[in-house]
Amino acid sequence: MSQHFEDLSLTPFVKKVTFFSSGGAFLDGYVLSIIGVALVQLTVVLNLDAAWTAIIGTAAFAGIFAGTILGGYLTDIIGRKRMFTLDVIAIGILSILCMFMDSAIQLVILRFLIGFFVGADYPIATSLIAEYTPKHHRAKTMGTVSAAWYLGATAAAIVGYLLYSLDGGWAWMLGSAVVPSIFLLLGRHGIPESPMWLARKGRLNEAQEVVYTVFGSDVIFDYEEPSDVRISTLFKKGYLGRVIFMGIFILCQVVPMYAIYTFGPNIMNLFGLDHGHDSILGEAVFLLGTVPAMHWLNKFGRRKTLLVSLVCMGIGLLILGIWPEAPVWIILFAFSLYAFFSGAPGILQWLYPNELFPTEIRATAVGVAIGFSRIGTIISTSILPWCLVEFGIGPTMLAGAALVLFALLVSLAFAPETLGKTLKETSA
Repeated sequence: MSQHFEDLSLTPFVKKVTFFSSGGAFLDGYVLSIIGVALVQLTVVLNLDAAWTAIIGTAAFAGIFAGTILGGYLTDIIGRKRMFTLDVIAIGILSILCMFMDSAIQLVILRFLIGFFVGADYPIATSLIAEYTPKHHRAKTMGTVSAAWYLGATAAAIVGYLLYSLDGGWAWMLGSAVVPSIFLLLGRHGIPESPMWLARKGRLNEAQEVVYTVFGSDVIFDYEEPSDVRISTLFKKGYLGRVIFMGIFILCQVVPMYAIYTFGPNIMNLFGLDHGHDSILGEAVFLLGTVPAMHWLNKFGRRKTLLVSLVCMGIGLLILGIWPEAPVWIILFAFSLYAFFSGAPGILQWLYPNELFPTEIRATAVGVAIGFSRIGTIISTSILPWCLVEFGIGPTMLAGAALVLFALLVSLAFAPETLGKTLKETSA
């Protein structure tokens, strides 16, 4: 008895694609977090001043910005599979080179290049996940990508802690990214090209062979008509509005999130919570929030879950901004409320771009959306320390609340509902 691809359950193959494709997000969280610990030693070793420290800290963000955009475009042209392995190889080699650098400028260049290939992996891997996942499971598989970032950041904190006391530990910290890179390279070996991409390139026989191999000969798969990559499609009527919506939504969502996540311990200390478990509580809740969000996005829909989440996030930041001298339990509640409900928007920053754009420009659209968001991460991580000094913790939290509430208004007007629809339907 034949079964349509979109009605399949999560097969072991799809789980494998999801697991190893999420490795790019893991590496993002890892390499962006490990530098913070390594810089403590590198400041002395390289005699870094504040300016060099800031440049090194933002070099990977700048690389991710360039990598997501260019990597997405190349992925739509030459395919998901080829880029799927090249970027991981590059990250591993560059991580090893970081161990032998002896100047600040060398580290900046290497960190930029690592960021470039990490950024390139986002449109590559998430497009592959989306195109292999049946419609009823895309929120779960994309939720894995979001959770992987937090896992990567947590792993970096553990590795940094273990290596911190070693003489020259910074080199092992920066080089340690080669370990997950090798693991991902081995895991990604043998994953075939996306049949949707093959069909769009007119390679229908190859697409059909892939479907038969990974899903079986009794699975029905809808193939799209061949089409070339045209970036101009992003600016056509209908798609341009989606680009603008995605840019604003992701930017407003990630600016406070990255700032709070990156400087979480410092922020919690400013609220008077100077105990270790208090300072890392929010970071743990960010990860926990992705788990129920996967279920909510599939049960209640993308739009409703997004709107409710943004309301709760905004309330959390408003409490922190209006009442920074509140009792400890209120501070913890407000911080956790924001962090927990960041789960769904965090997933949608990957899910929406993959659902709202057609196969021939899907990776390009993801690259543009994520690249735009990284402008926000550069801004937030650069100016947050200054804002805390100049304006204090309360007004800084209120600024974050304003961004979240603006995202709410934009989403209320433009966020679409894509639950239960095929990629062909959602991208039409």
